[in-house]
Amino acid sequence: MKTSKGFTIIELLVVIAIIAVLAGIVLVNVTSYINKGKDAAIKGNLATIMTNGAVFFDDTTKGNGTYTAFCADAGYTIPAAAITATGVTPTCTIASGSAAYCACAPLKATSGTVFCIDSTGAKEETVSSTCAMQCPVAGFCQ
Repeated sequence: MKTSKGFTIIELLVVIAIIAVLAGIVLVNVTSYINKGKDAAIKGNLATIMTNGAVFFDDTTKGNGTYTAFCADAGYTIPAAAITATGVTPTCTIASGSAAYCACAPLKATSGTVFCIDSTGAKEETVSSTCAMQCPVAGFCQ
């Protein structure tokens, strides 16, 4: 009687197929968690922008009761750069008269969803195709 040692090619292919299926399932879940983490970072940086906007408005050497140059100030540009590092581009709109601002960024986990903050303290996650629709010239989240 002849005895052979080792695995057959069929056995090896079955094991490789099982490992590939499990790896595919894990990869999909990891990708969604990465995007949820980026969304949390985007929301956190927009909250920082809201706080910095209030400080800018009250600072007599910067805003002095207006938001005229807030979108160009480091209080906006530094957190906006952190948002850009997640792979999305934030927007900042100042209302005519410079009495209000609106900042918005698209979210990664759910396509077509944006997060908007404004000078009134509003924080809104909305299904919208663009930030321009959420932050019109009026300077408030729609």
